[in-house]
Amino acid sequence: MAASKPHTWSEFGVAGVVRMEAREAPQDMKMAIYPHGRLIPSLGDVKFRSMITEIIEKQLEYYRKKTINIYGTLFFGTTSAMSGLLANIIFRSSFKVRHEALKTCVSLTALPFLSTVVAYKLFVTDALLSGNISKENCVLRSILVGVSCGVLYPSALAFHKNGHLAVKYHSVPMPPKGRVILHWLILCQTGMKAMAIPLVFQAAFGIIHGSYHYALCKKLLAKTVPEN
Repeated sequence: MAASKPHTWSEFGVAGVVRMEAREAPQDMKMAIYPHGRLIPSLGDVKFRSMITEIIEKQLEYYRKKTINIYGTLFFGTTSAMSGLLANIIFRSSFKVRHEALKTCVSLTALPFLSTVVAYKLFVTDALLSGNISKENCVLRSILVGVSCGVLYPSALAFHKNGHLAVKYHSVPMPPKGRVILHWLILCQTGMKAMAIPLVFQAAFGIIHGSYHYALCKKLLAKTVPEN
């Protein structure tokens, strides 16, 4: 009796591919057969195309929201940092401080920038993305964020830091006991009046940017609604 010839792996692979090619595919799913016997859904399948479309729409919506966040943070953050730098220069001149210039400059630009970024995202951007905010409310919130985080907070921070340095290095005469704050306010009258310039600028910029941001958000979110 002749010994049966052993089958090689290539013959089994070819036979498997032939049997799989001969097998009829279901009607609701067209399959493409690769030489190695692996099956993948065809691009012509309706379910497969709808799945890819859904993934692409989710990615587009994510990048649209990310773009809106960038618009809201960078502009106001930069203007608030410039306002903080101006406040530092004005109050250092009022208190006649010459020490630790770099330290106060860094803190007076970084802290207003970060506070504006966080506040604008929480009170304006997130509310716009949720869709339950009117245009007037959006503009009002934008103005409040610009004025509070871009003018009032940097001014108070510059007043505190430079007043502390003035006491530390005795750059100005020491105030009488119990009247330190009043003495410093009288000393910084000119500087406080000068901060009215960035106050007006931040309020005007808040109106313009709030209106533009609202229109941009509505336009982008309208594109994510599927057409009938």
